Amino acid sequence: MAKKKNATDMFDVVIAGGGYVGLSLAVALKQGDAGLRCAVVDPKPMDQLHKDPRASAIAAAASRMLTQLGVWKQIEGEAQPINEMIVTDSKLRDAVRPVFLTFDGQATAGEPFAHMMPNGVMMPALYKAAKKLGVSFFAPGTAETFRTLSDHTELVLDDGTVLKSRLLVAADGVRSKLRDLAGIRTVNWDYGQSGIVTTVGHERPHNGRAEEHFLPAGPFAILPLPGNRSSLVWTEKTSDAERLVRSDDFTFELELERRFGHHLGALTLEGPRRAYPLGLKLARDFVKPRFALIGDAAHGIHPIAGQGLNLGFKDVAALAEVLIDARRLGQDVGGFDVLERYQRWRRFDTFQMGVVTDVLNRLFSNDNDLLRAARDFGLGLVDRMPGLKTHFIKEAAGFAGPVPKLLSGDPI
Repeated sequence: MAKKKNATDMFDVVIAGGGYVGLSLAVALKQGDAGLRCAVVDPKPMDQLHKDPRASAIAAAASRMLTQLGVWKQIEGEAQPINEMIVTDSKLRDAVRPVFLTFDGQATAGEPFAHMMPNGVMMPALYKAAKKLGVSFFAPGTAETFRTLSDHTELVLDDGTVLKSRLLVAADGVRSKLRDLAGIRTVNWDYGQSGIVTTVGHERPHNGRAEEHFLPAGPFAILPLPGNRSSLVWTEKTSDAERLVRSDDFTFELELERRFGHHLGALTLEGPRRAYPLGLKLARDFVKPRFALIGDAAHGIHPIAGQGLNLGFKDVAALAEVLIDARRLGQDVGGFDVLERYQRWRRFDTFQMGVVTDVLNRLFSNDNDLLRAARDFGLGLVDRMPGLKTHFIKEAAGFAGPVPKLLSGDPI
């Protein structure tokens, strides 16, 4: 951890949370204004970021932002473009899984609508960029409490360090402690599902094709990684997911093959398997005086549309643009009028995506034959309407709605 600092030190922005959202905000702010004093607090040591075994879907708009932040060129070689996506809808026991919907993988000519990126590559690159720009780090360091005064906040860490800042940003995840301390209420419910996340190897190449299989227990997503490897997001009822994660490799692989199929040959487990409870959690407010939420601290949605991380990157691009514009106008970055601009920009879009993913999950995570017939008819109809498919690709690529400059690939 950096040396202990006392309450006489003053930052412009302190970010609690050193994941991809918190780190990218720090880079965006310092790149937009080198004189802005920015600090990041995280419970994990920053030199352990490369050990994250997970992978994330990076939409085209997010990769444009990472390009503008000077990070994408460093990590692009480890990314797997998604060249095609197919959607099926079937029961687990069905011998054949008909493809109801296919998507070409291009957002624009020559630009894939998304890439799969190992977290263990992306986050160290963001950390390196933040350090180079002069961001201060307090890691490992846990935010314990904070108080808001008229012209600044005071964040107290677990070792007694007090960080003063004009603005405190909570990027500390879906169970955000700071959000609760700020008194921000949430709309939330539990789906009774958990997402099993792991990595598998397979004999045959995936050719950059992503697959979303809608099964009665929930979606089973196969997401391509570099080489003959894929990342899985496998949704099951929570009790079944916990049983599967605890099971031996032989049992797990048998259940995996029932869902994955044999089209890519023999499968091998190549990473740890973990289960994460799934639910919907939306913050009623994104800001308070001198306080803002970004990423999962503001919204936790179902992974059915693969948009959780990309919503967080939209938060980053919008908040960074609002704050840098305020600095240029000589305004207080923690002023409530400034933060309200960010809230107006992001809250409706987030609630809209939360509702969409909730409806999709309820529509597809069931074994009702009438619903299945109706949704399969709808999928087939969409597949025959190029204009509507183009709209969905634009949504998935992150280009729908008012797009912040960074997501368009432009500097702030």
